[in-house]
Amino acid sequence: MIERIRTDFFSWMFMIAVILLFVQVIFFDWHSLFLLLLFTGCIFYGRKRLHDNRGKFLFGVGWVGVIITMINMAAFKFLLFVILIYFVYLFLKSKKEPNLLSPVVKETDPSRIKNRPLHKRTTLLKNMLFGKQTTDQIYEWDDINIQAGIGDTIIDLSNTILPNCESVISIRHFVGNIQILVPYDIEISINHSAMAGRAQIFQHQEPRLLNETVAFQTDGYEDSKQRMKIITSMVAGNLEVKHI
Repeated sequence: MIERIRTDFFSWMFMIAVILLFVQVIFFDWHSLFLLLLFTGCIFYGRKRLHDNRGKFLFGVGWVGVIITMINMAAFKFLLFVILIYFVYLFLKSKKEPNLLSPVVKETDPSRIKNRPLHKRTTLLKNMLFGKQTTDQIYEWDDINIQAGIGDTIIDLSNTILPNCESVISIRHFVGNIQILVPYDIEISINHSAMAGRAQIFQHQEPRLLNETVAFQTDGYEDSKQRMKIITSMVAGNLEVKHI
């Protein structure tokens, strides 16, 4: 019962903060409303032209402008305060009631684990804040796990030899496009999440993604030895996966 009351309290606080935000914008702060509309226009115009530098610039300026305008509003500050209090509450609750996981592990010789060597490996692609990354030459395959700021990432799987097991590509993007070129004999599984953008997976198209997650898998993925799991997420941009 007490837990229900606490949850309802934070839900009501959050709803009140959102209402105050809209009331301030609509009735008392026309200047902020005008700026929000202007920067929102920049976001939508830039999103349609993300293929060129001008579109990317307007898209970035629009998001920065919206964030700055919102931060300067008193109602938004109250909303952030409520969210902060809520996360503090969840943190304290997790400290009092931690989730206990008890995996079953087979017994093994402790000396073998203690003396087992560990080798540092060089990754193919790097984390980048700005710029473009591409695998445009022959390379030895290694699972990819990167995050990028603003720019494009191109991965050509025809320039490498995949092992007879499940390989993984994990990319977290802020703004930019991701293109993955896949040979015809490779089975794939894709999980893509985007705040705004488009996705084209072979012949299938998702022309408009707004805070959505989509998942696809080829028919022979479960039975194939050479298969690729692709996990991508981005704030804004396009994903293209095509055969080569």
